[in-house]
Amino acid sequence: MESFFIQSFGCRASQADGAEIGSALETRGLTPAFTAAEAGLVILNSCTVTSSADDDLRHAVRRAHRENPSARILVTGCFAQRCPQEIAALEGVTWVVGNDAKSRIPDIAAPPPEAPYHGQIHLAGAFGPFELLAHDAGSGRTRPTLKIQDGCNNLCTFCIIPTVRGPSRSAAPDDVVARVRDLAHDHPEIVLSGINLGRWGRERGSTLRLVDLLRRLLDETPIRLLRLSSVEPMDFSDALLDLMAATPRIAPHVHAPLQSGSDTVLRRMRRRYRARHYEQRLHRAYSLLPDAAFGADVMAGFPGETDAEFEESLQFIDSLPFTYLHVFPYSERPGTPASESPDQVPPPVKRERARRLRQLSAAKNYAFRQRMVGRRLPAVTLRDGAITANYLPVQLAHPRPTNRIVEVEIGSLGPETLVEKPLLPVLHPRFSSPALGNSA
Repeated sequence: MESFFIQSFGCRASQADGAEIGSALETRGLTPAFTAAEAGLVILNSCTVTSSADDDLRHAVRRAHRENPSARILVTGCFAQRCPQEIAALEGVTWVVGNDAKSRIPDIAAPPPEAPYHGQIHLAGAFGPFELLAHDAGSGRTRPTLKIQDGCNNLCTFCIIPTVRGPSRSAAPDDVVARVRDLAHDHPEIVLSGINLGRWGRERGSTLRLVDLLRRLLDETPIRLLRLSSVEPMDFSDALLDLMAATPRIAPHVHAPLQSGSDTVLRRMRRRYRARHYEQRLHRAYSLLPDAAFGADVMAGFPGETDAEFEESLQFIDSLPFTYLHVFPYSERPGTPASESPDQVPPPVKRERARRLRQLSAAKNYAFRQRMVGRRLPAVTLRDGAITANYLPVQLAHPRPTNRIVEVEIGSLGPETLVEKPLLPVLHPRFSSPALGNSA
């Protein structure tokens, strides 16, 4: 029986894709392997949001082929969609499958004998309706990610994702409800993800919004905790924030991509909001969810970013109640308007700006964790600790079964975590020290 190994790079949506592919292959009779060196089939699910992501994929192909020359290597994902010929030329690659053809991977890599697939590069040529695959992507995992939306209609000048993922498409609400209901039997927390999650349901002719889907999931499934992965700031509507504040079954976690706190940079990025709009949304969320995790994606060194614009952005970020930042130095993506700008920021300047942003992120995260000391927080147990509903890792004082929601009392801080307060031993009265003045 053939074994397979899947490595997914990049965002939660990519991780969810990898899990779905793995489940589909298992239904074909293949068995998962722990490493690429042990597998007959190696699937590398690529990202292409930065040049570093492209490099990671190339290195992974070379390493897999070096360690396991007989393995068949299939590369899929965003880099495969963008540069199929380049990837096909890498030594050891058997197939390249674009995002638009991912659903064909079981037929390509593990076809029935009567219908073998031929050819190295597989692109569908068009992005069809988005459908949930009929496989359990949560089997054997804690906190499974369920991708319910794909594609993006925004035209940010730095981003290649609309090209490699296509237009925004949503999974049908009945399908999402059914999948969450099934996953909820074995998993207390499910992470809902998408390339542009806040646009779920907004296809032409639809009146549905993400908040409508969440209400159905709360009403029609037993799921104990839903977490939203990343939602554009202006899609955090009052209705959505009010629902999050009204129920403990939606994690108090707001991740809203910012990119820059300078209006002139946001304008050049072609983002659909300005700093004041973002600030209003975040303060509204903070007023309702003061103990929530607040995160943002921030870009350092976008083309043309001056020292003054960076300082403006840094001060804006410092003024907001963020608890963590995902910091990315700008990475040129061929085919995007920003890549053609003559005002590219020198790499050393980008690195220094990213360092200062990460330093600010670390300080904000430390202050947030410090605030949680002495609190009792709900958390989902993992294989190596736990993660709180407000997105903080916890070192547990004693082992717990995985995949459970427990309450932990926070006793102290680790370098980047919370530390559960140890349980004090309770002595039997027979072994307790005698009270003063009560000696024989």
